[in-house]
Amino acid sequence: MNIQELLQQAQRMQEQLVSAQQELAETQVEGTAGGGLVTVKINGQGEVVDLRIDPKAIDPGDPADTAETVADLVLAAIRDAGRAIQELMQQKMGPLTQGLGDIPGLGQGGMPGLPGMPGGPPPGH
Repeated sequence: MNIQELLQQAQRMQEQLVSAQQELAETQVEGTAGGGLVTVKINGQGEVVDLRIDPKAIDPGDPADTAETVADLVLAAIRDAGRAIQELMQQKMGPLTQGLGDIPGLGQGGMPGLPGMPGGPPPGH
């Protein structure tokens, strides 16, 4: 493989990665906790875009315990949605980043400069 082919392949892969990242940023996933008492939607960038708390989660007779329980359920729902985003990222990005092993210097280190990718800055930077 000559250097021109190598550069073209790297350019195509970078375009595919950027496209996959944009698709992920526009995707929303849902996380739940407490059997659906709390539902959270997050986007592909990990931002919470919707939060629903079922009124059944509220015990008016014990507001202190209810507040603690609801807080725990919200955190659990966010973690559930976060796991779903991570799985989606792996599905979308995994095959692309595995292909980087074919390009010298990009295999194990990921794509330097692409947020959220191994070797790149953390998302949001």
